[in-house]
Amino acid sequence: MLAQTHDTEEIIERVAALDIGKATLVCCARVPDDKKPGRRLQEVQTYATMTRSLLSMSDRLHCLGITRVVMEATSDYWKPVFYLLEAQGFEVWLVNARDVKHLPGRPKTDKLDAVWLAKVAERQMLRPSFVPPPAIRLLRDLTRYRVDLVEARTAEKQRVEKLLEDAQIKLSVVASDIFGVSGRAMMAALIRGERSPKTLAQLARSSLRGKIPALEEAFTGRFSDHHAFLLATMLARVDAINTDIAALDQKITQQIAPFTAAVERLDEVPGIGLTAAHAIIAEIGLDMSRFPTAAHLTSWARFAPTVKESAGKRKGKNTTGHGNRYLARTLGEAAVVVGRTDTFLGERYRRIVRRKGKKRAIVAVGRSILVIIWHLLSDPDAHFVDLGADFYTRRTNPDRRKRSHIRELEALGYRVTLEPAA
Repeated sequence: MLAQTHDTEEIIERVAALDIGKATLVCCARVPDDKKPGRRLQEVQTYATMTRSLLSMSDRLHCLGITRVVMEATSDYWKPVFYLLEAQGFEVWLVNARDVKHLPGRPKTDKLDAVWLAKVAERQMLRPSFVPPPAIRLLRDLTRYRVDLVEARTAEKQRVEKLLEDAQIKLSVVASDIFGVSGRAMMAALIRGERSPKTLAQLARSSLRGKIPALEEAFTGRFSDHHAFLLATMLARVDAINTDIAALDQKITQQIAPFTAAVERLDEVPGIGLTAAHAIIAEIGLDMSRFPTAAHLTSWARFAPTVKESAGKRKGKNTTGHGNRYLARTLGEAAVVVGRTDTFLGERYRRIVRRKGKKRAIVAVGRSILVIIWHLLSDPDAHFVDLGADFYTRRTNPDRRKRSHIRELEALGYRVTLEPAA
């Protein structure tokens, strides 16, 4: 028997959708028809992506009374349009192109894409992507560029090590860090023209002086002026990147100043230092109302396995998918660091490593850290309290563990008695 429901069709009366390219965009505006109730009017126009043209489009949308503007996340072309319309007072939504798939079998053009996006948007069949506020966006630009510079520095250091290997200089075999004080002094001497293994080995400092015989063997090679030129160029690039990173750190410190309280709370979590706290705030912001629960945040960050089920059977490998790579990098590093600590998270990491391996342990502990972060940022008065590395031992009932071990032995065919052995 059919029953009447209380559902109503909610339509955004005045909406616009943009199909954005590098040089031009197509804008489809849809508004109600005052002369024919229930009917819609639409206007499709093409605009250049230059600032004056975008301002002209903004004025036109204001004239039409548009309240919401929706656009796809197309490369980085959406950013100037989004920021300009946001500054003009519009409610701007950025949506994932995966959620706006065009109907199969229909012609696909920029105009049809804009019309389709507008129709889907006016019926509220889309979800907006997370776009942080302007202050967080500025911080994000700085922290992401810092990550890129660190990666570039690491690549340059790897080139230095390969160059030394090419010259049969085995410094990395003896010294754990060839870019320490001793390593830099030795490489500087090589660039100046010093080739004597004994003289180079004597440049070792601190604990490395105990390996002087090994260093003499390591510097017995065929280092030439060609290698010296390349080494000098590579070290200059490393030093230049170090200078740029230091300047970025100073700028990040200035930009993060209004959020000092949040940084201090995140710094309480094991594995999270100041640099990681800056990166986390830059990626997820401070307003946790955007994520109703901690599960929403972990799902958005792709630190929760994707569930695929059909006919009652789970399919796939329960992978998390690809999320924010900058946030994933920070949480992964924090998970590895906390795995070396005598804390609850450290013990959790080690227990999972023993059972399921390092990769799953990193994801699991990274998710735990993200849940903690959500609670710390949701409540300004919240502070982290470590449960202790012995949490699992205290939680587990010794008698229950004994019975579990007995069942395991009996399942293997043993007969277990609790009487003391003779």
